[in-house]
Parts: sequence; C-alpha cells; structure tokens
Amino acid sequence: MNTDHYTYRVTWSAEDQEHVGLCAELPSLSWLAGSPDDALAGIRALVRECVKDMLAQGEAVPEPIADRRYSGEFKVRIPPHQHRKLAIEASEQGVSLNRLVSSKLST
Repeated sequence: MNTDHYTYRVTWSAEDQEHVGLCAELPSLSWLAGSPDDALAGIRALVRECVKDMLAQGEAVPEPIADRRYSGEFKVRIPPHQHRKLAIEASEQGVSLNRLVSSKLST
C-alpha cells in the first residue's frame, strides 16, 4: 500500500503549542512537533507503520481519497420549501437547478 497517496495536513494546535500532523484517511492518528516539516514527517512515518501493522493483522486498510473514483453525483435532502425556493431562483436565472446548486457549493 502506497501511503504517499494519503491526504496529509499540518495545522497549529493552540492547546499543545505545537504543529500537528493529520491524515484524513486515518483520523485517529496525529503527530505533534515543533515545526510543520517535522509534524508532516512524523505523521507520514506513523501512517506507514500503522498501515504496515494493519496489513500484518489482516485488517482493512483505508483506500486513499485521491485514488477513489467519484461519480460527481450525490443526494442532498432539503426541506420542500427550500427546494421550491432554489427551483424558482434557478428558473429566474435561466439555469438548471443542478447548475445553480453546483455554483452555490463551489463558492
């Protein structure tokens, strides 16, 4: 398993007064360090070890978000009055409801 494809992030932890490295696919893991570079290196090493252990134990390893296929479609349930309001707005703008909502999500 190539852990280089995982989604890593480094942020500042005011509580710990250190940078914290995180991995979106394995949200229970984190790595604290004094610098952003050290936090990233730490979380990457921790993820590699964790995945290695998971594989050795026969556990399912999360697929990297970057490697997943997305259809571009998902359902969202909203109240009927909000649906109606959006349909009216789309009609007034001369666009499809899908285009209007997609535009709103991207802003």
